[in-house]
Amino acid sequence: MKEAWIDLRAWRQFLAVAEELHFGRAAQRLHMTQPPVTQAIAQLEKTLGVVLFDRTRRRVALTPAGEALLPEVRELLSRAQALPLRARAAAAGEVGRVRLAFVSTIGFERLPAWVREFRLQCPEVALELVEATGDVQLEAFARGEIDAGLMLHSPGFAPPALERLAVSQEPLVLALPSKHPLARAPKVPLAEVLAEPLVIFPRRIVPSLHDAILGLYHGAGRVPRIAQEAIQMQTIVNLVWGGLGLAWVPESVTQFRRSGVVYRAAAEFAPVARRRPPALPGCETSLVWPAETGNAALGRFVQFIRAQGAVTVSRSAVGTIG
Repeated sequence: MKEAWIDLRAWRQFLAVAEELHFGRAAQRLHMTQPPVTQAIAQLEKTLGVVLFDRTRRRVALTPAGEALLPEVRELLSRAQALPLRARAAAAGEVGRVRLAFVSTIGFERLPAWVREFRLQCPEVALELVEATGDVQLEAFARGEIDAGLMLHSPGFAPPALERLAVSQEPLVLALPSKHPLARAPKVPLAEVLAEPLVIFPRRIVPSLHDAILGLYHGAGRVPRIAQEAIQMQTIVNLVWGGLGLAWVPESVTQFRRSGVVYRAAAEFAPVARRRPPALPGCETSLVWPAETGNAALGRFVQFIRAQGAVTVSRSAVGTIG
């Protein structure tokens, strides 16, 4: 059976009578005459099929059904009164949801601080986090499953179909077993690094960065000896610990301390006459999102990230982080 719709006016009249327990005073409160209020309550009772008030010439009292409805009606009218403010807050991006994908490297340090601060500034925006590599993020964008992503790539090579805000730049450093002979030096000679087996992520994960790393080898006239591929940076570091090879990782990965693994900077090639030596690759993380979106909460999040500062360039010396 389909229930009849009851508009808010009828519930306001019920509340006035329930609180005043007098039809005349309720009518004055509503700026009405008494007969329409009496008729409205009678119609409400008929629609509901229950008696809400016991009426005598001397008194008006709520029935058990009326008592049960009273707190619910108060909440209903309070929520209805708040709707315009809620709508304006949603339009301003102060209320809503942002589904944010992120790569693990940004999650080591910066993302937790951003999430904490954003929740303080916009407590009614639900920030839903999902860790995902770049290729998975692009698929999720295509399916409409995420609103924004923090994506790792070679500097300047973020996906062209998305809006982009660069949030950090950092060098790549070497992860190598602590007992490896090359781990003894604060900076590892690049010529010796290129001869070692390499642990790296598959090209589909971050094509631009994968190409930049292999380009370093090719530029030096070397063929990389790829010993193993792995998707997650933590897994790559664990494989380095297992002795499968060395790995190029973003400097932020040095926050992940693995006993038996150390991080070292690489010494660049010395210049050769009339030949520019291959440059050491770096990486960049960008916040990316679709150009066409009606999500005002996403716009608020983008503003928040932009306010944290533009690109943060890492200038720290890795040296001997063990």
